[in-house]
Amino acid sequence: MSDKLFIFDTTLRDGEQVPGCQLNTVEKIQVARALEALGVDVIEAGFPISSPGDFNSVVEISKAVTWPTICALTRGVQKDIDVAAEALQYAKHKRIHTGIGTSDYHIKHKFNSTREEIIERAVAAVKHAKKYVEDVEFYAEDAGRTDNEYLARVVEAVIKAGATVVNIPDTTGYCLPHEFGAKIKYLMENVKGVHNAIISTHCHNDLGMATANTIEGVIAGARQVETTINGIGERAGNTAMEEIAMILHSHKELNITTNINTKKITETSRLVSSLMNMPVQPNKSIVGRNAFAHSSGIHQDGVLKNRESYEIIDPKDVGIDENSIVLTARSGRAALKHRLSVLGVEIDQERLDKVYEDFLKLADRKKDINDDDVLMLVGEDRAAKQRIKLEHLQVVSGIGVQSVASVTLNIAGEKFEASASGNGPVDASIKAVKKIIDRRMTLKEFLIQAINKGSDDVGKVHMQVEYDGNTYFGFGANTDIVAASVEAYIDAINKFVK
Repeated sequence: MSDKLFIFDTTLRDGEQVPGCQLNTVEKIQVARALEALGVDVIEAGFPISSPGDFNSVVEISKAVTWPTICALTRGVQKDIDVAAEALQYAKHKRIHTGIGTSDYHIKHKFNSTREEIIERAVAAVKHAKKYVEDVEFYAEDAGRTDNEYLARVVEAVIKAGATVVNIPDTTGYCLPHEFGAKIKYLMENVKGVHNAIISTHCHNDLGMATANTIEGVIAGARQVETTINGIGERAGNTAMEEIAMILHSHKELNITTNINTKKITETSRLVSSLMNMPVQPNKSIVGRNAFAHSSGIHQDGVLKNRESYEIIDPKDVGIDENSIVLTARSGRAALKHRLSVLGVEIDQERLDKVYEDFLKLADRKKDINDDDVLMLVGEDRAAKQRIKLEHLQVVSGIGVQSVASVTLNIAGEKFEASASGNGPVDASIKAVKKIIDRRMTLKEFLIQAINKGSDDVGKVHMQVEYDGNTYFGFGANTDIVAASVEAYIDAINKFVK
């Protein structure tokens, strides 16, 4: 029988402490609902006493979600705990997360206290929280730098006082993985009554070891992990939820399961990145733009023959339709032939060899090769073959003026016109196109990239459009970014409108 690992998400508390990433209450509710759909067990909704905004967010999130436990953070101070209990009044399942620093750095320099007094304060905080809720989590701040023998005394005392979960944070990200695993193992073996509570990990990424430390903690017996979406958080961030979920998904031999619906990982990652205005680095594991992209010819050939040659995770398992074969000067014939086939062009080996030579020359001059480049290499002009073409686009936009767009499309030789207003020129233009192409389409991704930089530069737009359960990719390039956006949208539509 497999063990259950509880996922505690602190995106809305620790993650939101990143400068410039603050969310309003409406946005926090949006993220909380996404976390609920993802399958997170515990949502740390905020630090109620810190501000009226945080207090209100905990109240409203408590009302908005149903099955996850809603957790409110406090210091080991009675007033903090009182306010947290008030903020949690509407939660269906509520938890107070209270605690105090336990390392000598904190005891001596932060509290000017003693080890014995810290234990007394820890026990008092837990007992006070138990007056309000049954589910009380205690955190031993800076446990990573607390000696194991004293830490075990603290943990034993708070469990005896009624703590249902005990959090062992590597607050500064200092521990090495084997050290952190040994710390959890020591607690599991030396704390009387340890099995009356769940041991939790809360690791920071200051030295890039948050995920490794967390997994070592789980292997040693921790059954709750405290994480954030995309690994955001104080300083270098927290353990990334998506990494833990997919490590356990990939390593079935660990025999540990979670409630996470991994197919919602990518959409949740993008939501958090968008709302917090914090882009995910392209090479970020699991959710980075390049996580399933292959540009090396050897890798591309292997993946095209068998995905598992270079991918330990199926992209579909994290909500991505397919891997990405990126054409560059390092790509081989297999990748070029695959891209041509996707574009509906089949060529024999002799012609492929000739086209490949031209491809390499072009790839040496350009950073990456798009679909139009590939079609031009084989003498095809995709735009000329498309059934739907953009003939005219006029947009009125500006500060204090609602954007209005007029569009003329040529569909199989017949012209159609439409106008629409929208939230900005691109939104207005796409709405006008949708008036003509009357299909239930959803824009899933919209990426703008400058080719050379500069105000007169050509802008490239990549789009993903969902229709009838399938995703279609579109590309546009123009010195007018609005026109490029409409071209990309029409390009995607052309792939499913016949």
